[in-house]
Amino acid sequence: MLITPPYHAGVVESAGVWLNVGFVYIAGSLRAAGYDPVYYDAMSHWHKLETIGKRIEAEKPDVVATTAFTAGIVDALKVLKLAKEINPNVITVIGNVHPTFCYEELFRDHAATIDYIVRGEGEETLVDLLDTLNAEGDISKVKSIVYVADGKPVVTPSRGYIKDLDALPLAWDLVEWPIYTYRAMEGSRLAIVSSSRGCSQQCSFCSQQLFWQRNWRGRSPENFVGELEFLRDTYGVNVVMLSDETPTLDRVRWENILDMLIERKVGTKILMETRVDDILRDEDIMEKYQKALIDHIYVGVEATTQEALDIFKKDIKVEQSKRALDLINSYGIISETSFVLGMPDDTKESIRKTVELAQYYNPDLAFFLAIAPWPYSEIYPLLKPYVAVWDYSKYNLVEPVVKPKAMTLDEVRTELGLASRNFYMNKLKNLDKLPPAKQEFMVKVTKIIANNSYLKEHMKGEMPEEIKKYFEQHTDKKQNP
Repeated sequence: MLITPPYHAGVVESAGVWLNVGFVYIAGSLRAAGYDPVYYDAMSHWHKLETIGKRIEAEKPDVVATTAFTAGIVDALKVLKLAKEINPNVITVIGNVHPTFCYEELFRDHAATIDYIVRGEGEETLVDLLDTLNAEGDISKVKSIVYVADGKPVVTPSRGYIKDLDALPLAWDLVEWPIYTYRAMEGSRLAIVSSSRGCSQQCSFCSQQLFWQRNWRGRSPENFVGELEFLRDTYGVNVVMLSDETPTLDRVRWENILDMLIERKVGTKILMETRVDDILRDEDIMEKYQKALIDHIYVGVEATTQEALDIFKKDIKVEQSKRALDLINSYGIISETSFVLGMPDDTKESIRKTVELAQYYNPDLAFFLAIAPWPYSEIYPLLKPYVAVWDYSKYNLVEPVVKPKAMTLDEVRTELGLASRNFYMNKLKNLDKLPPAKQEFMVKVTKIIANNSYLKEHMKGEMPEEIKKYFEQHTDKKQNP
């Protein structure tokens, strides 16, 4: 059983219901090796531990595997503990970013719950591990795992990255498709798809450069576009989110993908993220982005001062971010960015200044995030003296856990909420400056944020009269076109 832990922070789930594509890959590899995987997305079903326990009892798995980024590790451990309580002989496995780097702490505190940790990519490693267990072979020969022997963690040598991503099988038929939707698009069926793996950047606050060791590999355009066609024709998928950090890294490959999407008239809307400098590089082919139905682009601006950008090792200039967002906007594509706040030197004034500059940058969507001191990140030694909360479930970019020198955590929380409220109220006041399609999108998204996201408490309050009128007019138009 591959079980996603039931962790929620009111961030990604506010925009839709997202499947775990990593488990679709792992399930595919397990099945190709002769195993019988069950993919159980407890998170997307919003199932509690009691329900998860009943599902485990019904399936009677030999192995329970789960996954954990840092904020989700607490719930992931609860799932594995539950599995052991139901069947003490069940084999428990955990992987993803947090276990890959924090295995010593995990085995120190949870050795009775975890049997094996998979470090890095899981497709080959989990199959190798299970094959070895079935053959009663030498576990120490399995690469990229951690286990306990004689009371101490044993870390086996790392295996190389999977070179041919096109060859990996996927178990799309195990996905419970009806639950996966994108709230901003009526009648949507949403898939998460990977066109590449890895990240060549070195952002100091991020986990990806460490997890991938700045290695990047892309699927072939034919293989990737063929998968979008398969998902469209077989499961009715009409919108996909790319899980890639930088799908655009290889310009030639990316332009071939765009050309193929256009020529084949795939018709699937694509939501994606990439880097500011890749958007600037692609200024001459942005029309292809538009024609290929690239509908929504997130670029990580993260900061509005060059000093902060340099600390974050973003390797871009402040003015480049503004140019990239203007370029995305000029083609009618939804633009999104985020700003990481709550650093040790932040103040109320500096946060409010960031909001003013965010309005000047003019993305359609902006999220003001609390810096998360992930213990394996490059920036952690700088942040550690200011960490005020040690509960990993709060390390979700929503809850402030780093206390700035001149602010309390409550003040940071309040300022982040005000930042979002002020940004979106300003966007709504200027809706008439947007093209009609974006006007409609912004009304939908603002309602989603106000009613379904972690920001709903902050977004409450007296709405400006002109915005109330716009909402009323928009509703009237929708009901009486």
